[in-house]
Amino acid sequence: MALELTNAVELYDHALGLCLEHEDIVQARITIRKGIALQQVPEEGYDALIEARTAFTAASPVIEAHGETVELAELHFHLGVVIHALADGQKALITDAISEYQSALRYFNSEHFPSEFALLHNNLATAFLSIPATDERSKIREALAVQSFESALEVVTLIDHPSEYAMLQNNLGNALQYSSSSHPIENNLRAIEAYKEALKVRSANDAPIEYANTICNQANCLLNLPDDIDTPDKGNPHNLEKARSLYQEAAEIFLAHGETSKVTVVRETLADLERSTLG
Repeated sequence: MALELTNAVELYDHALGLCLEHEDIVQARITIRKGIALQQVPEEGYDALIEARTAFTAASPVIEAHGETVELAELHFHLGVVIHALADGQKALITDAISEYQSALRYFNSEHFPSEFALLHNNLATAFLSIPATDERSKIREALAVQSFESALEVVTLIDHPSEYAMLQNNLGNALQYSSSSHPIENNLRAIEAYKEALKVRSANDAPIEYANTICNQANCLLNLPDDIDTPDKGNPHNLEKARSLYQEAAEIFLAHGETSKVTVVRETLADLERSTLG
């Protein structure tokens, strides 16, 4: 695959060399295809992604002036994905990715482009949550992330898009669980329901790693959920026991599939749970 993508990039460069000077729109469209190939090149560093960003940025003014609306929306989408990946490696600003996603969403609406709409909202929510909570706007970003996941779930259904549905529900649960809301119990209850929806798709047999990830998330949530929401002072021994069982199940699955780092994390969590229970 890597060799095929490298060959594709070389062919796009060759095609660009054959373009006439006045063929701006043709050059821009070829440059975008080159950028798309570059962003798919598997590598440990960021050189290909940086080159892809350069390609998209170079094509942008021409597409904006002479291209079709859908081309410009697709360009914003691809540029957002590349910047997002670079931001994960501290090679770009995540706020720039958010801006590109929002620009793409001006065209990719839920009615005519449900797949693009859902993917953009998932990426947008992930981008919001990746910004450290160091200012007073963090709660707003958390709320926007939840809203984006919910928007995506308006068009992604359990029947028609089961894998995407499960991913979004799992991500929504995490966003709700870890938000700094003034209503933590309500958020945790909503998170539990989201995880249950994800588990309608993710099973130990069909998607063991995804299933184990989700039940771990569910267990994390149960740690902070009282057994009786009307009398939270009575604690949560029953939910702690449920959490312990879920952690143990997840650890067994992770171990069976060679996910040793996850096994270590889960076992450390179980040890902390035992100490807190005994203490």
